[in-house]
Amino acid sequence: MTIKKPLNLTRWEGAPVPADGTMVPLLPQLETSPSDFADLSARLRFCPKDGRIWLDDQRMVLLHLSALASLRHELVNSLGTAAARGLLTRMGYASGCKDAQLAKRIRVSDPVAAFLAGPQLHALEGIVSVETVRAEVDLESGHHYGEFIWHSSSEVDAHFAAFGMSAEPVCWMQIGYASGYTSVFMGQPILYREVECRGTGSHHCRIIGKPVQEWDDPNPDMIYLQPDGLASLVMRDGASSQALPVADDKAMPSGLVGASSGFSAVCQLLKKVAPTNATVLFLGETGVGKEMFARTLHSLSKRCDKPFIAINCAAIPENLVEAELFGVERGAFTGAVQSRPGRFERAHGGTIFLDEIGTLNLAAQGKLLRVLQEREIEPVGGTSSRCVDVRVVAATNVNLRQAVQRGEFREDLFYRLNVFPVHIPPLRERREDIPVLVRHFLGKYSLRHGQTVTGVTDRALDYLLDYDYPGNVRELENIIERAVILCPDDGAPLDVAHLFSPGGEVNTPFFGIGQDGFLTNSREPSSAPPPTTSGSAGGVIEQFLSSELPLDALENLIIQAAVERSGGNLAEAARMLGLTRAQLAYRHRKGANEA
Repeated sequence: MTIKKPLNLTRWEGAPVPADGTMVPLLPQLETSPSDFADLSARLRFCPKDGRIWLDDQRMVLLHLSALASLRHELVNSLGTAAARGLLTRMGYASGCKDAQLAKRIRVSDPVAAFLAGPQLHALEGIVSVETVRAEVDLESGHHYGEFIWHSSSEVDAHFAAFGMSAEPVCWMQIGYASGYTSVFMGQPILYREVECRGTGSHHCRIIGKPVQEWDDPNPDMIYLQPDGLASLVMRDGASSQALPVADDKAMPSGLVGASSGFSAVCQLLKKVAPTNATVLFLGETGVGKEMFARTLHSLSKRCDKPFIAINCAAIPENLVEAELFGVERGAFTGAVQSRPGRFERAHGGTIFLDEIGTLNLAAQGKLLRVLQEREIEPVGGTSSRCVDVRVVAATNVNLRQAVQRGEFREDLFYRLNVFPVHIPPLRERREDIPVLVRHFLGKYSLRHGQTVTGVTDRALDYLLDYDYPGNVRELENIIERAVILCPDDGAPLDVAHLFSPGGEVNTPFFGIGQDGFLTNSREPSSAPPPTTSGSAGGVIEQFLSSELPLDALENLIIQAAVERSGGNLAEAARMLGLTRAQLAYRHRKGANEA
């Protein structure tokens, strides 16, 4: 897709061009009549009795521009210009991510109009009026180049009210919005820069955006998109990912990727606790990356040059737990032909990571409590204690408070471990991370398996965004690795077909084909009641058979009625019909295309 203001044209990249070189306009230019906003403005609902304003399913607020100017003034004065800019940029980024999801949901049948919804939503929300200079979007190859002019920037007005003229561009939130919106839409990190700003004396604001890897030096701008500089963009073999740096600007540990507010909150907690020796307890579902966060915590700490020893408590037989943790002396039991240090002794001076700590038996819990209290260990069969200097980091996917109530976990040990708890949200609660993770895993496994995969199709990314991921980041990683292997090695992007397991069974760990032939989310089985032909249901069936209406048409009518009754909220409509949101979204898109 290419949009050029001088020619007032829109076309898809790769579309045939007439022999005379002219281009046929396929879509009106962005700055057209207000009717272009009709489908977006219809989603804006005011509920003064409840004190709520809604844009589709997102709650909004009205804010005085003078209040925004006062907030900007206090942020700059109290935090400094750089920190204030970073905070406001990330606020805009989060808003852009939400609007991109809304645009793709509303305009599912027209990718061109879906992309243009971003500038339209920016205007609808009272932020800025957008004029398109040039926009190139190829969703399959990942190519993007955008150039826009901003008129009547509310952020410039707020900055003028607080500080007057500036030496540097001041549209911080708006740049974050453009970067966040386009990153989610393209499925890869896109960076926009403000090359002209009315706040510096220019007649208008002008921005240019393209993939991060295409900028010569993106780091000066990317730092404002990360929480307090804790994470930065890493370019590796043509793929991009966001990773946490270690302390003192040493080499960055790879693999920790994210851009959501939930990810940023965890990063902030890591930054706070890393320089200390406090015991840290990571909480979260299986597959959220607790060990990866623990390794990053170690890398950020003063112990980063000492050992990091990880142990999965659930994988050790109960009769060997103490020997593994605390070591064993020669002759302590049959088969102990020599002394062997335990994990605590091997981690001396560094960090020990106890994964699945909730599975330890009560005897091992008692000994672990002594280690935390006295910083001493006594090997199995030993007669004396040994001092150890280790930082304990634990993780569990169970509720330890409930385990304490059931008598399965020692209360005193729980309070020793719960010094600094860090909850890692599941992937379904930080969907903004999914496009970045997909791009990261795509680059990683394309290189590992020697495959040439250029990207992900828009409809495949829609399915990935709709899925709930009971296995979290680990499941998404497995899906992408499997898809890379299944994808033909011809440079084609990943499509929906590559996301299925080879057998395509309903009970696959991620996606499956249901009996109706639709893609199903196996985590949320349908709660619809079993069919019946008695009573009122029998009358409905008889009326349907008499109408001679095709079954597909009836299904489309029912789905459309449910969507209208729910006010466009697909999740609520899915609950009405006993479907998952992914199932309903697919059928709704299919019905719209057929219509």
